[in-house]
Amino acid sequence: MRKIERCDAEKYPVLVEIWERAVRATHDFLEEKDIQEIKAALIPEYFPQVEVFVLEDDRCGAVGFIGILGGKIEMLFVDSACHGQGFGTELIEFAINNGATAVDVNEQNPSAVRFYMNRGFCVVSRDETDDAGRPFPILHMDLGGFAL
Repeated sequence: MRKIERCDAEKYPVLVEIWERAVRATHDFLEEKDIQEIKAALIPEYFPQVEVFVLEDDRCGAVGFIGILGGKIEMLFVDSACHGQGFGTELIEFAINNGATAVDVNEQNPSAVRFYMNRGFCVVSRDETDDAGRPFPILHMDLGGFAL
């Protein structure tokens, strides 16, 4: 059985582990220094800024998480060992059912771009850099938006 629950700070270290395994499997454009820099900011900076929900599977424990702020998905990561099993889709459906209509995606992560497009999101704009000014283009996607 699976359940999605609000995550408290006690579980943040588990989320960091999930994040790192997912990023190493899907973000091959990041260098090690980038991974370490972002990882160091997750607990003190990123997680507290959003409502974080964790997806638990009674066979596997925590398998993924999603961070939502207002109507925007700010983060979604599924443990790399659990990719392709519907966990990401379940988290997206949870977010949409709770009012999320937008997400930002690294352009250099084509599998994530396809994942969101297959769930009804369209690219509505693009930035050359991420929020920290790193040279990783960001696609801004919206449900029901007009594709560029």
